[in-house]
Amino acid sequence: MTLIARRTLIGLAATALAAASGLATAQGSKEIRIAHVYSKTGPLEAYGKQTQIGLMMGLEYATGGTMTVAGRKLVVIEKDDQGKPDVGKSLLAAAYGDDKADIAVGPSSSGVALAMLPVAEEYKKILLVEPAVADSITGEKWNKYIFRTGRNSSQDAISNAVALDQEGTVIATLAQDYAFGRDGVAAFKSALKKAKVVHEEYLPTNTTDFTAGAQRLFDALKDKPGRKVIFIIWAGAGNPFKIADLDPKRYGIEIATGGNILPAMVSYKQFPGMEGATYYYFGIPKNPVNEWLVANHYSRYKSPPDFFTAGGMAAGMAIVEALKKTNGDTNTNKLIKAMEGMRFQTPKGEMYFRPEDHQAMQSMYHFRIKVDPAFEWGVPELVREIRPEEMDVPIRNKR
Repeated sequence: MTLIARRTLIGLAATALAAASGLATAQGSKEIRIAHVYSKTGPLEAYGKQTQIGLMMGLEYATGGTMTVAGRKLVVIEKDDQGKPDVGKSLLAAAYGDDKADIAVGPSSSGVALAMLPVAEEYKKILLVEPAVADSITGEKWNKYIFRTGRNSSQDAISNAVALDQEGTVIATLAQDYAFGRDGVAAFKSALKKAKVVHEEYLPTNTTDFTAGAQRLFDALKDKPGRKVIFIIWAGAGNPFKIADLDPKRYGIEIATGGNILPAMVSYKQFPGMEGATYYYFGIPKNPVNEWLVANHYSRYKSPPDFFTAGGMAAGMAIVEALKKTNGDTNTNKLIKAMEGMRFQTPKGEMYFRPEDHQAMQSMYHFRIKVDPAFEWGVPELVREIRPEEMDVPIRNKR
């Protein structure tokens, strides 16, 4: 073989190798990488597990089972924040930086979410918040890379005020002493127009003995005229409904709360007729997405989908809808443009991202608890759907 022929062969081999390498890179870039940072462990583990199941079912439903958008495969990377803000913050940075995540979803805890928001801004990547609730996430701590499918404290508060805001009603609140509890109470107070809050009780998130807090609540209410209500805002471990064992009825005091996961709603059986508002209960929304979710969840897990399963599914469907709008392009600015004002289907019906703060506007459900022997929990029967246009949800981000 001549020197020229040998050089030609080497050149062709190098070209082929470069082409193969380029092809491999192109194929690698076909993946759309979604990081899910959530509480696999920790106090909100139950919420995290539901969200993860819902997210995967949402991606499946919205892609027709293909798990692809515009020919690009969706890959979900799971990370356990353990409910710790510092862990969540470092995991999100690792997801964007090391794992090359195109978009992130999570977390379960509002405290963790607040630590994660600046990371999304630093990496200029979208963080779709689900299910952390604190108003400040889409309020004072917000940046343009933050979207939220989960409801916020104001949506919870305004819808619960529908059930409790009556002349002559006095209310004392019981909440956890962190962003979720304090933002929730602040939003609830601002939503009331007729009823009055006369006491706010904040307890540590890991409280198990509610006796002292209950006594302060009873003392604040017992001598007041009119309807007397303790309104509970609580997440995760601990059972604040134990205060019912201390017999608030002897003072004419009622207990009220919003919706929750099914295990927590076992306590609601003690309170037939109790009214409040919920984000989701599997028996309430009537639409094809929810029908699919309920049927498939029963067949796969032998149980109904729960509160945060629906939220996870909403997040998955929002991601797919946004990617369809960009034809699979994961450029952050293109995604933001696609998502601002975007309407998308969920198990709760249609939601849309409000352009001003990227909060998903959505229906809530005014319920009354019914005791049904067929269910372990108190069943929230629909009084009425509270539609987004009925709720004057404040824009708090000073954008």
